[in-house]
This record gives sequence, C-alpha cells and structure tokens, in this order.
Amino acid sequence: MEDIAALDGKIQAVAKQHGTVRLLMTAPGVGPITAMAVTAAFDDAERFNRSSSAGAYLGLTPRRYESGEISRNGRISKSGDRFARKCLYEAANAILSRKLGGPRLREWAQAIAGRTGPRKAKVALARKLAVTLHAMWCTNTAFREAAMA
Repeated sequence: MEDIAALDGKIQAVAKQHGTVRLLMTAPGVGPITAMAVTAAFDDAERFNRSSSAGAYLGLTPRRYESGEISRNGRISKSGDRFARKCLYEAANAILSRKLGGPRLREWAQAIAGRTGPRKAKVALARKLAVTLHAMWCTNTAFREAAMA
C-alpha cells in the first residue's frame, strides 16, 4: 500500500508542475491521470481547427456506413489514443455514477441514457468532455458548467 501511495504522490506532484494539466483538472471527473493522458494525446492545442475534432481524434465518434442509398451510424471508430479514450470514459462514468460536477452535465447524459442506454450515454459524455477539455486548453479557461449542454 505504501508503494501505491508513493506513486500516487509522484503523479500528483507531476500534475501540479504542468499548467495545462492543472487547468484540465478543473473539469468534473478529470483527475491527474486523465488530464495527463489527454494532454499527451492532443500534444498541442493548435492541432485541431475546431474543438469538435478532438472527439473524433480520440475515436469517440460513430463510424459512418454508406452503401448506395443507405447511410447509417455504426459503433465508435476507436481510432486515436486508446488510453486517453479509456480515461475519458471512466471520467464520464464517475460523473454519472458518483454525481460529480454540476447537474446540467449529468442531466444531459441521463437524458441520452434514457433514450439509448447507459453505455452510449457514457461514450457521448466522454466525447463532450474531450471537446470541452480541448476548448479549455485553447482558451486557457477553467471549467464552467454554464458553457456545457
């Protein structure tokens, strides 16, 4: 147990040294590991023209199936950084199950869960978190619930 506590302390220390990681940790459900994973995956805030591209980059958007006149959405593409995608999914899970953050974000995801199921709602919330974290990084502003949903 002491080894885990020591490693956790080292992770916290590294997170406090990096300004972007500290900024991203202001979002609900986002801890030091998730913030560092997203920072490493995006590498540079200028990488995307729009923040909405951040979700697609991490593979959190549905694949398109098109053939002739048929066009439908499939499963998520799972492209990009697998660990960052997993961390964002866990952050979304924490928001929904432990009631982290404000009510707007959770109510938005619960409405999706009512229509499509809890797993799809968690993926949608993970994508929204990815887009929000990228926008926070680009504008250098802390998380504000009013900007969500």
